[in-house]
Amino acid sequence: MRFPISLYTSLTGHFIKNAIKKNKKFPLVLMLEPTHRCNLACAGCDRIRLYNNNNQETADLSLDDCINAAIDCEAPVVTITGGEPVLYQHLVPLVTKLIELKKHIYLCTNGILTDSFIQRFTPNERLTLNFHLDGLEPTHDKIAGKIGTFNKAVENIKGAKQKGFRVTTNTSVYKNTSNREIEELFLLLKGLNVDGILVSPAFSYETVADDIFLTRKEVHAKFLELDSMLRNFPLISSPIYMDFLKGNIQMHCTPWGNPTRNPFGWKSPCYLITNSYYNSFAELIENTDWNRYENGLDERCTNCMVHSGYEASVMRTVYSNPKALFKLIGWNLT
Repeated sequence: MRFPISLYTSLTGHFIKNAIKKNKKFPLVLMLEPTHRCNLACAGCDRIRLYNNNNQETADLSLDDCINAAIDCEAPVVTITGGEPVLYQHLVPLVTKLIELKKHIYLCTNGILTDSFIQRFTPNERLTLNFHLDGLEPTHDKIAGKIGTFNKAVENIKGAKQKGFRVTTNTSVYKNTSNREIEELFLLLKGLNVDGILVSPAFSYETVADDIFLTRKEVHAKFLELDSMLRNFPLISSPIYMDFLKGNIQMHCTPWGNPTRNPFGWKSPCYLITNSYYNSFAELIENTDWNRYENGLDERCTNCMVHSGYEASVMRTVYSNPKALFKLIGWNLT
């Protein structure tokens, strides 16, 4: 199976509970950024630029702030990201407590320091380690801005798998990403027995001046070219999302599906776009103009097809469309 059955059980229960309460906007995944600190400055990321330009001295979130965020928004899945979350001093007790709360956790890491966490934590079916790899060694190290990043990540993937952790990877596709290199990278990852491979077009951050991002039209063409090759690998990008990337179907974004909590507060409107911050999850939901971003009316949404907004739309679709639901279940079983 591509995902644990407990994940589907949790998501189904979450949808039923909110349907009973007649809640129309509810999160599926909490994007939790306990720290903004990072040991890399990747070419396609605006996090360091954004926070350095914010002119604020911010400390990491406290452990209580992290736990309260997970409780407040009630999302069944928590993605611990950043920054580099392995740098967060309370990471082990944070993951432990989230598991006690029966959350499903994706710990997103660049892989350089992940061995320090692997050595201190016991594998759990609710925990997935997600390593970011954007190409083979020369390409990935160039994007990461640090030689040795690729080899260290591969080394720690091997170590995590040997210890029994569930391991997935995440690859962002850019304008100059080679189809052949993607295939070679995924062959390597398949040989390492990773539990899943996530692939998504990179988000075109305004703060990244280089012309490295795909337009929506270019995304369609790129993923149509990749289609037959990608079928050979254990993708965890859903088939409905992949149809969207190929231009076979249209979907609106679900910006409230993946709310972000970080040291500045609750980030509005979404994980990828920053307008403002709120002190509580309730304020975020009440004060954000969701219609503007759901319908792509903001120019920053023009070329966005990133999984964080649209896999949530997939889940909304399958729970209202039996045909799509059975397609997703069949895909998970293969």
